[in-house]
Amino acid sequence: MKETPTIPIDQLNQQPYDSILCFPNPETSEIENRIQELRGHGVDTLEFSGSASLFGVKVPVLGKGFVGVVVVAYRGGERLALKILRQDSGRADLLHEAEMLRKANVVGVAPKLVSASKNFLLMQLIEGELLPNWLEKNKDKARVSGVLADVLEQCWRLDEAGLDHGELSKAPKHILVDAADKPFIVDFETASAQRRPANVTAICQYLFSGNSSSAQAIAQTLGQTDQTKLREALRRYKKQRNRQNFEEVLKVLD
Repeated sequence: MKETPTIPIDQLNQQPYDSILCFPNPETSEIENRIQELRGHGVDTLEFSGSASLFGVKVPVLGKGFVGVVVVAYRGGERLALKILRQDSGRADLLHEAEMLRKANVVGVAPKLVSASKNFLLMQLIEGELLPNWLEKNKDKARVSGVLADVLEQCWRLDEAGLDHGELSKAPKHILVDAADKPFIVDFETASAQRRPANVTAICQYLFSGNSSSAQAIAQTLGQTDQTKLREALRRYKKQRNRQNFEEVLKVLD
């Protein structure tokens, strides 16, 4: 069995780890700056594991996106998730995402934020599967209903908090389900507290309408949703966002 590389942060200036710390253009001065920045978070070691990889870098990572790369980090023996800002992301920093994550945490949504700085977000590590993969493997009606009900409640809480995730209408990479069937909404980089929140309507469109793999898997397990009734319930909820109208949406989906 291949050993998972765990690298002390003072060795991150070596190849190929420097390419992950400063993807895609590792420069000596920036590498050293980022290592020092990591020390400020109390991080002592990074673990390179996961199913994702970066172009040209033969080291596995937990995840990658247009803005950041996610790896496992250790802080005093605690295993956490570390998001690293890509140098080509077009973003000045990760501080907006950190603030959105804090707001989500207040209402019990998203992985817990541990610390944040210009180039790093340190947060709770969620070890689980992306929702589409989880749905393909789990066909028990009670389990599936429980996970989806939790997702909807979290979206309701985000709506109530005035925080719009912004990506839940195309959510295959934004919901993780852990081993205890607890779903987590992740990746708040495009979230906003300024625009009108539409989390419940967006997630309903993704999960119960259209031809996404998740919608198809849910329909196979729970049965088809009455689309006319769902549209009407969501229209009422969108017009007047309150708990009563949210409950009406849940009734259609029950």
